[in-house]
Amino acid sequence: MKEIFVTFAKANDESDKAFMAILNKMSNEDREKNRRSYYGSLSGLARHVMGGTFHFIGMFKDAIASNAGAVKAIESLSKIKMPEGKKLDEDGWKKFGAAIKAADKAYIEFTEALTDKDLASQVKLSWYKGKPASVPLSFMLQQLVAHGIHHRGQISQILDSLKIDNDYSGLNVKFI
Repeated sequence: MKEIFVTFAKANDESDKAFMAILNKMSNEDREKNRRSYYGSLSGLARHVMGGTFHFIGMFKDAIASNAGAVKAIESLSKIKMPEGKKLDEDGWKKFGAAIKAADKAYIEFTEALTDKDLASQVKLSWYKGKPASVPLSFMLQQLVAHGIHHRGQISQILDSLKIDNDYSGLNVKFI
């Protein structure tokens, strides 16, 4: 099962590289323009995708506390500086680009360090009024994957409406 999550982490990295390459070619004004998505702009959606990576992986620390490699990958996330603010200027966007690369690297290293025992370990939840109080790490990793795919789909839809070619959601297997 671990190999599946490593593959998903690598696919996440490839998708992020592809959509960042597209967004990097746009003007800052176009990236920050309110596109009427829940997160407003393309920049807002991209930052939410990365924020999800931080949020989900941050929840896993207690579940994998005995796995030094996985803990190290999680701790590397805390060193990544996310640009702040509702809108980013060009400098903030460049910082975001560096941050997403570092976060994707940490995500891959995290999944590569996992064991089958880790994947079965329980992640405590504060959702659902305590029912369930926890779920397996493997389930939460699936949720992280689904979260990224969902919001990248929103980015793709906006790019489609702008008539900007963006086949980053297609099957890209060069990383395998």
